[in-house]
Order: sequence, then structure tokens, then C-alpha cells
Amino acid sequence: MKVLLIKDVKGLGKVGEVKEVKDGYGKNFLIGKGHARHATTEVLEQWEQGMLIRAQNEAKDVKIANDSKEKIESSVFTIAHKVGANGHLIGTVTNKEIALELNKFDIAVDKKQVHLNTKIKTIGIYEADCKLGHGIHATAKIDVIAEV
Repeated sequence: MKVLLIKDVKGLGKVGEVKEVKDGYGKNFLIGKGHARHATTEVLEQWEQGMLIRAQNEAKDVKIANDSKEKIESSVFTIAHKVGANGHLIGTVTNKEIALELNKFDIAVDKKQVHLNTKIKTIGIYEADCKLGHGIHATAKIDVIAEV
């Protein structure tokens, strides 16, 4: 019996491969547990169409991430923060504040995607690494100023 693997199966193969297996193993284990589907022409055509749709969606996501990267790297983002008497910030500038500032410019970034090398405790210009997905990173320039 031929099956199309829809999940990786250790010792057998990877997702999308068509394998020849014994009937009992194919029906009872692979298909029964949801690891594979019977490899009919209809199922294979559906799989191919699904792969094309997934590739198109991934291409769209990569384009959006590259556009966001260009926006981020060509801009300087200003964050106003409370300052104490000694000139240091009261508290620190957080990933959440940076993500909110980026979101104001229609750049979809979550606080978990923003990484700071050092804590921002004083006024100045800093850099933050933003993970945009699909291995695309952007460096955001953050200008921290005193809140009026």
C-alpha cells in the first residue's frame, strides 16, 4: 500500500513523501494515528495544491517582513520616558514600550520579538534587534528622550 506522509515518521520518512508500506502498518498505525493518508491520485493532487498555497502564503509573509525591515531600518523611533533628578530614567525602557512604538507605525511586532543587548537606563540613542520571522532581523534605532 502507498501512503502519503502528513507528519514526520521516525525510521520511515518526512512530510510529503510517498512510501510503500505493508497494509496493516499503513491502515492501522500510519493512517489510524493520523501520520499518513492513503496515496490516491485525488489525495496527491490535494497535497500539491496545499503545498502551492502554503508557498504563496510564505512568500507573502516574507515580503511583509522585508517591507517591515525597510521601514524599521530607515526610521528613528522616539520614546519619551520619565527622568529623575540625576538624569537617569525612572525605571527602564522595556521591550513592550518599543513594540508599542513600532506598532504606531503599522509595523506588527510583539514584545517577544524585540531584543535589547543592554538595559536602557539613560537618555540617548540605542539599538534594538527585531525578529520579523523567516530568519529576517531588523535593527531599530530608539531615541530615548525626557518626558515633558
